Amino acid sequence: MTNVTINQEVRLSEHFKLAELCKTSVRTADGNIPSHAAIENLKRLCGWLEMLRSEWNKRYGDGDDPIIINSGYRSAQVNKAVGGVATSNHLTGCAVDIRVLGMEQLLRYAVILLDISDELQEDFDELLMERNAKGTYWLHFAVRPEGNRRKIRLITC
Repeated sequence: MTNVTINQEVRLSEHFKLAELCKTSVRTADGNIPSHAAIENLKRLCGWLEMLRSEWNKRYGDGDDPIIINSGYRSAQVNKAVGGVATSNHLTGCAVDIRVLGMEQLLRYAVILLDISDELQEDFDELLMERNAKGTYWLHFAVRPEGNRRKIRLITC
């Protein structure tokens, strides 16, 4: 079996690299390598992330605050290992989980993404504000090539 790896330097947008959107601590035989279609979806998603980053830095940041990705593309093996649902947008490169520093940043990110959606008159698929039992917050954001549902939820475990 040949090991396939991701070129760490491939850029999806100005501030986001393919490796960042495919990182995982789960070891799988497939190496968590996205298809060409998934890479195109990740590029579309990174367009939104670039707008989020820019607007966050205009409104609240220090001018160059990064957006930190916890999880982006997931192969079927990785998705299963982390307990993801079989229909997850992560499987097609249409979703990211974004690290936040707490509830306030979570809400501000969500508002910015809603503002962007309204301004562009483009829908997203999912905007899920999530918290686990340990009290850690993150924002799940997904954009599909078509059929976006504008699903907005607050989810606590």
